[in-house]
Amino acid sequence: MHIHILTTGGTFDKIYHDALSEFTIGEPMATELLQEAGVNLSYSVDSLLKKDSLELTNADRELLCEHVINSPHQHILIIHGTDTMTLSAQQLATISNKTVVFTGAMQPARMRKTDAPFNLGFAIGALQCLDSGIYIAMNGQIFNANNVQKNRHMGRFETL
Repeated sequence: MHIHILTTGGTFDKIYHDALSEFTIGEPMATELLQEAGVNLSYSVDSLLKKDSLELTNADRELLCEHVINSPHQHILIIHGTDTMTLSAQQLATISNKTVVFTGAMQPARMRKTDAPFNLGFAIGALQCLDSGIYIAMNGQIFNANNVQKNRHMGRFETL
C-alpha cells in the first residue's frame, strides 16, 4: 500500500514570526514528522497549496479534487487547515473509488505543544483500515465528511 499525502497548508504547516501572530505557511512538515517517528511504509508528499484554509477558493478545492481523482493511488491523506476542512471534504464526496482522509492541527507542527504528530499518525492508521470514502480524522476520532463540524470554542471536531 502506498499513501499519497497532499498538503494544502493550514495551521499544520504554519510558521509564526512574532507575538502579533503574523505567519506564513512553510514547507510541509509531514515528511519530517514521519521520518522522526520511524514510519516504514510507502508514501509520497505533494504540496498543492500553501494557504490558510480560510483563504481557499472554489478553484483551490477543484484543484484538490483533480489531484485526488488523478492520483494513481487508492489511499490519499490530505493535510488541510481545520477552519474549512469540512467544506473541502464535502466537495470530494462524489469520489467513490478512493479512500481519502483529511487531517490537520489546531497548533502548528513546529511548536512544542501541538496535536499535529498525533493527528498525522492517527490519520495514517485510519487510512489503512477504512473502506473507500471521504473521512476526517481529528482528535482521535474518525468522522464521515458529511456528518462533522469544527467546534471552535472547544477546539475539536464533533459529529453533527
